[in-house]
Amino acid sequence: MNKLKGLLLTEGLHGMISQVEGLAKALDLDYFHEKIELNNLWNLVPPLFTPKKKFIFKNQVNQEYDVIISCGRKSVIPSIVLKKNSNKKVINIHIQNPKVSLENFDIVVAPDHDSIDGPNVLISKGAIHYLTLDEINKAKDYLKEKIENKKDVITLILGGPTKYYNYDNENLINIFSKINKHILEKNLQLILIPSNRTPEKAIQFAKEYFNKNRLIVDKVDKQAYLSSLALAKYIIVTCDSSSMISEAALTGKPVYVAMFPAMRSDKRFQKFRNLLESMKIIRKLEEDLDTWSYEKLDETNRIAKQIKAKLF
Repeated sequence: MNKLKGLLLTEGLHGMISQVEGLAKALDLDYFHEKIELNNLWNLVPPLFTPKKKFIFKNQVNQEYDVIISCGRKSVIPSIVLKKNSNKKVINIHIQNPKVSLENFDIVVAPDHDSIDGPNVLISKGAIHYLTLDEINKAKDYLKEKIENKKDVITLILGGPTKYYNYDNENLINIFSKINKHILEKNLQLILIPSNRTPEKAIQFAKEYFNKNRLIVDKVDKQAYLSSLALAKYIIVTCDSSSMISEAALTGKPVYVAMFPAMRSDKRFQKFRNLLESMKIIRKLEEDLDTWSYEKLDETNRIAKQIKAKLF
């Protein structure tokens, strides 16, 4: 039996691609990506006030598709238009709050901290993503020869500055000093993994700050990321990325969140972190370093099963 064909719509950001691709894999779709480009000033207009017309976006989708999975503000209207204009029945699924009528979609997958509800809404505890335990375990040896194997590994996953959090040296020192204390006290090996949003100067600063007992990966490398998760005894993720915190929670290992002071209200992110803290998955990075266990957070497959039960 041929697989259903999936059209994935995003703005091209890693976190969004991870979510749509992860769900497509879990639904066993044969999928392809389209990075949405909006025309003219429509980039600045919220979806609620944007006409549901083809002229608002540039993309010409010539391949066949049965399912649309979209994520991000720019993909909301294109998903609705492409479903409406198709010459066959198409299922459209949007990830995150689309901020238009939920009736425009067959399914909306929203994290708990988005605080939306409806008969076609499925709530996830954190972000869905494209990582699997199998590929994490298969990548374990990728970094093994570059570290001291007799030491336990502490992995630091760096995000990047946002309108909520600043990556200046003062904030980085606050995090790095806590980590360095644990490295020295417990004789640990540090692996630092950057993301697409990590500033070059933050990576360089980390190289200067951690001058020994460390492996600093200085470019985005998925295999290194997966390997660092597999090798880690402790995982630290910066607070700016709900996606990477959710990905780390797939491992079942202790996940510490390194906090930056918020420059504006970050209640949605706080709600997300409070939920995972109540589930005994994460703790804030403080003076103590401990181990604990919890049920691995695999929301991607859980949500996919619910979608299959409803639509397929």
